[in-house]
Amino acid sequence: MTTVNERLAWRYATKKFDATKSVPAERLERIVEAVRLAPTSSGLQPFELLVVSNADVRARIRNVAWNQAQITDCSHLLVFAAWDDITDDRVNMMFDLTNDVRGFKNEGWENYRQMLLGIVADRGTEANYQAAARQAYIGLGAALIAAAFEEVDATPMEGFDPAAVDDILDLQSKHLRSVVMLPLGYRAAEGDWLVNLKKVRRSRDSFVTEIK
Repeated sequence: MTTVNERLAWRYATKKFDATKSVPAERLERIVEAVRLAPTSSGLQPFELLVVSNADVRARIRNVAWNQAQITDCSHLLVFAAWDDITDDRVNMMFDLTNDVRGFKNEGWENYRQMLLGIVADRGTEANYQAAARQAYIGLGAALIAAAFEEVDATPMEGFDPAAVDDILDLQSKHLRSVVMLPLGYRAAEGDWLVNLKKVRRSRDSFVTEIK
């Protein structure tokens, strides 16, 4: 049986995708679902996921992303977009959803709601966005692990103009800001200089400190 760690050892940041290969819908959906199920602070899920398959849109994004070919050669492009602010309405939406799904109200949960509303009000818009953006990276991690498990190649990308991507995807209308992107697809055996190189990670001794 293949372990998660074996799949993570297999994966790498793919530099060249095979543009003729498409990720099957069921595998894509399992990767997307892993992002949806990812943990977030206070359960707010303060980001959204855009799955971009439109070739014209991806070509426009490539133009504002250092002309990285993975954006257009991949099968699907995932864009993680954080809330531009953690507002009262957004906090209340998620707390109300929790009450609806669980079928009851909990006094402690409601007290926590009021405390959180005070925290985000004091923190301000930009700090709230930065907090939301950090949560988006939890979703990115879930996507990378899920993709490896599905034997789908993936390349996390910060190398793009966020404001330009926001314009292309009309994220402002949804009060979102792009944070990070993840092309998904299948590696091209020819032409990817990284494909056959050994994975390099620090040793456990130099990476892990145990405090007993």
